[in-house]
Amino acid sequence: MGVSRLDVLYRRLLLTKLFIQGWGKPEDLKRLFAFRKIIGNRERCKDLVQKDYPVFIDKVEDHTDCKIHNGHFISPLEHFVPGILPAESIKARFQFIVPKKWKRHRPVCIHLAGTGDHFFWRRRTLMARPMIKESGMASLLLENPYYILRNVKKPKDQLRSSLKNVSDLFVMGGALILESAALLHWLEREGFWPLGMTGISMGGHMASLAVTNWPKPIPLIPCLSWTTASSVFTTGVLSRAVNWRELEKQYCAHPVYEEEIINMLEYCGTDSFRMGQEFVKNAPGSFDRLSDLDLTHDLLDLHSPERDHQMGLRSSCSQPGTGGHASDSALLMGRRERDGLDQMLSAVSSSGPHLDMLHAKNITCGAGQRHSLQRESLCFMKGVMDECTHIANFSVPVDPSLIIIVQAKEDAYIPRTGVRSLQEIWPGCEVRYLNGGHVSAYLFKQGLFRQAIYDAYDRFLQKYSSL
Repeated sequence: MGVSRLDVLYRRLLLTKLFIQGWGKPEDLKRLFAFRKIIGNRERCKDLVQKDYPVFIDKVEDHTDCKIHNGHFISPLEHFVPGILPAESIKARFQFIVPKKWKRHRPVCIHLAGTGDHFFWRRRTLMARPMIKESGMASLLLENPYYILRNVKKPKDQLRSSLKNVSDLFVMGGALILESAALLHWLEREGFWPLGMTGISMGGHMASLAVTNWPKPIPLIPCLSWTTASSVFTTGVLSRAVNWRELEKQYCAHPVYEEEIINMLEYCGTDSFRMGQEFVKNAPGSFDRLSDLDLTHDLLDLHSPERDHQMGLRSSCSQPGTGGHASDSALLMGRRERDGLDQMLSAVSSSGPHLDMLHAKNITCGAGQRHSLQRESLCFMKGVMDECTHIANFSVPVDPSLIIIVQAKEDAYIPRTGVRSLQEIWPGCEVRYLNGGHVSAYLFKQGLFRQAIYDAYDRFLQKYSSL
């Protein structure tokens, strides 16, 4: 399946850069990886957020079709990883949009925000108010950390929705997981039922991570999201917005990334960066076949030299701190070796990661060193992203049959090629595919997202109506 031209064009029109300040503090990454090991295991973290965690309503607005409750609470992440959140983001803010008359039960769906979804008006207009009219379902909209309502002193160099550091994405994820638990507990205390979660794009992925921690069956409807954020920033169209030059410079200047942090990465699934390391190290000649592939280079402005460099990115991530994992990777390869190659070739041939960076003119090291650094930086990005965002690094939800995933067939933002399927990781979940890409689905398919929500809730009521 190809990629949407609209997705590519839309991304080109946006001038913002991602991760302009680099990876984030090494000590912050260490703390986040250590905390990921806790929230990745539901049995270890299910009691982190107390059932009576305090949530406050600040104001209630009366409208013709609904009441809008504006509220806040302190992010639980501040209690467990103190100082990791910016001071302005510690107070979580939300809107709770409730119908004036309930049609059936008192259902509530928590909507997490996608990239750029500042404030609440977009989710309120496109999802929450139509859901009240169509099904009588309430919606709770949570603002992301770092976004405007939670960062009133937003730094001047943080443009629009661009997170300044790679680590900021992991901070946001950890905060939203615990904040979702606090809100679910609060809704339960207030007598609302059934409860579920949804989100579009990044919001869908964050909702997926949050549900892995909830100790009860719960409907989940992630829209336009998939298994991991690593492919988003290494092979999707957003990879072109990443400030790779700064990431390379920091990776080269601070040995702690290679010598310490990389050894904290635990994810070793069939699509992990370690698999790529071992395959390329053991079979470098296989990549000669790239010249025979029919790539979509006209669409993404790819040319043969860049493709060659791009495939080289996979080849030199054999770093001093990772040698001990070779035997583990070898065990995983076995029968999957050929499939792994096909997936890797397909993933790279369908999109173009950080192509501008590949021909950097101003790096003072030699060409060979530069290419090696580029390859290592890309592999490190995949490794840290998989560690904190790969669904397989978290517990399986209590009842995957309550999960309906809505995906766009030609999504250039969320590549699926070369990535493990959610159906493999969550057996029993349902995936619905829409024609078109990420942008067109967001603009024109909101009704299908809402229908998937209703279907997941109906499925829950059929199985658990006696709860």
